[in-house]
Amino acid sequence: MTGVTLTDVIKKYGETQVIHGVDLTVEDGEFCVFVGPSGCGKSTLLRMIAGLEETTGGTMRI
Repeated sequence: MTGVTLTDVIKKYGETQVIHGVDLTVEDGEFCVFVGPSGCGKSTLLRMIAGLEETTGGTMRI
């Protein structure tokens, strides 16, 4: 069984914080959808989960 757990995940570019303490648990077999306006951090969050971007803080477990 696998899943994804994010705990207080933060992403900063310089002094600008773009992801603010995300907590999320997606269990095995579940689907998760991120919705929001342009520039709110959806793609950045997905890139961090995929390992294409490093987090600035918090923990990610896959």
